Amino acid sequence: MEQPRAVVIGAGVGGLTAAAALHRRGWSVTVLERAAALDPVGAGIALAPNAQRALDTLGLGDGVRALAAWQGAGELRTPGGRRLARMDSAAAAERFGGPVVLLHRATLVELLTAQLPEGRVRTGAPAELTDPGDAGRPARVTTADGEYEADLVVGADGVHSAVRRALFPAHPGPRYAGFTTWRLVVPAPERPFAPHETWGRGLLWGSQPLRDGRVYAYAAAFTPAGGHAPDDENAELLRLFGHWHRPVPDLLAATGPGAVLRHDVRAMTDPLPAYHRGRTALLGDAAHAMAPTLGQGGNQAIEDAVVLAHHLPPHLTDKAASGALAAYTRDRLPRTMDVVRRSARAARAISLTGAPAVALRNTAVAAATRLVPGLLLRGFDGIADWRPPAPASRKPS
Repeated sequence: MEQPRAVVIGAGVGGLTAAAALHRRGWSVTVLERAAALDPVGAGIALAPNAQRALDTLGLGDGVRALAAWQGAGELRTPGGRRLARMDSAAAAERFGGPVVLLHRATLVELLTAQLPEGRVRTGAPAELTDPGDAGRPARVTTADGEYEADLVVGADGVHSAVRRALFPAHPGPRYAGFTTWRLVVPAPERPFAPHETWGRGLLWGSQPLRDGRVYAYAAAFTPAGGHAPDDENAELLRLFGHWHRPVPDLLAATGPGAVLRHDVRAMTDPLPAYHRGRTALLGDAAHAMAPTLGQGGNQAIEDAVVLAHHLPPHLTDKAASGALAAYTRDRLPRTMDVVRRSARAARAISLTGAPAVALRNTAVAAATRLVPGLLLRGFDGIADWRPPAPASRKPS
């Protein structure tokens, strides 16, 4: 039988995972990416045990685990440095089957791209879904160089997904979640520190060491959408966080001009009717954009990709395609929307700006985690303990 063909629109983590997983299932895959190159960007990604087990189906899980940078305890702190709670990585590994692994996003992109044959990822290739396909006809994707026909199109084109709008034009899409985020990767300061997240009044900062000796830092502020620093985003971070406990000011001092990424956070609180239509499927932020407060956006995209490939056989009939995509929606829509809602609830905890409310929150967190050890970990029950439905088939020779 003829090898089935898939076109993946978007070469982010979710799109590349889908491409690698489908390739292992025997599909011919082409990835179309709007950007001119898959350049490394200043952002890390935290891969929880659920995503690591998904990557096991591609033979990448152990390699990712080997990149774990920190095996000690993480902390939740106040801007003055007072510790509110402690999260032990060993306890997390025991509860969920492994530690969280933080790595540079570019490292993961390289690992995934290496799973594909040469030339399967096309950069500088904006693509438009012109026909989602149906049981009796292929899907069609148009680029500046011509048209692709495919047995499957995967829309992995992010929070502002044009594929989603083409499939479900009446859906409102993601809405502003109330806060903006900054991300940066900088050299580690001379003075060692424990990984931490720090909650202020409508402000959040996180500092996480990477295995290569750098630090991934992220920040958030509840502020109107569309804002930009009048001078430089690093200067804005200095104004907001420069007086917080160390190593925050040290990291900001080591940040060069233009090294800070800023993005407004948008979340899809209204679920889509389905994660597919015709022969086209959505995954990741295109299907279920969520607040980053549980660190699950990329993890859920990876889950989506391996579940999608799991349901798609290497020899595809029209009837099998329809049933496979319906099964994908049934598996993924309830789970991912639960994570969207849980991420939104976590965001509300850091949205408080009034001094009395923040003091009450801090007291409650400190008391609850002291009285109930492992309380923070319980927030990831049903998320980090997920397992993929089955390993993918062996990669074709």
